[in-house]
Amino acid sequence: MHNLPMAKAQSIIPIERIASRIYLIRGQKVMLDEDLAELYGVTTGNLNLAVRRNPKRFPDDFVFQLTADEFESLLLQTARPKARGGRRNLPFAFTEQGVAMLSSVLRSDRAAEVNVLIIRVFVMMRQMLATNAELARKVDHLDRKVAVLYESFQKLLAPPAPKKNPIGYVPSED
Repeated sequence: MHNLPMAKAQSIIPIERIASRIYLIRGQKVMLDEDLAELYGVTTGNLNLAVRRNPKRFPDDFVFQLTADEFESLLLQTARPKARGGRRNLPFAFTEQGVAMLSSVLRSDRAAEVNVLIIRVFVMMRQMLATNAELARKVDHLDRKVAVLYESFQKLLAPPAPKKNPIGYVPSED
């Protein structure tokens, strides 16, 4: 029975579509208000209104507004088109905790299903990053061992240095 909601949510939204809308801003993985609104099936204005009506549920580490420079940089990096007529306000960025809190203010079945799926994508990304970090550490360790072995083989394969005749007077060993 637990697989039914997941299957239903996945049929609504492919995981790749969610993952492609998670950005790294201010060193945090976040999703923008307009992307979340589209996924939840609400307008961006209604999503932001629900957040503004519940300020205690959305502290600064759950949601923050992008600066003009951050937004411009994001548009350039992702080749996101500016919406017709543009936005009146800079977008809000929701951290994983902010996304989780959205389910408490958007009370629809779709919001609950989509929210579970988004949180699972955040978790999968965190696991992939941890796995990649562990793999990178192991490769680095292996690289060091290979470098030591290479140096040892170079010393073994190098021809012995030729014996030099000393310059100047050398007393005989008689």
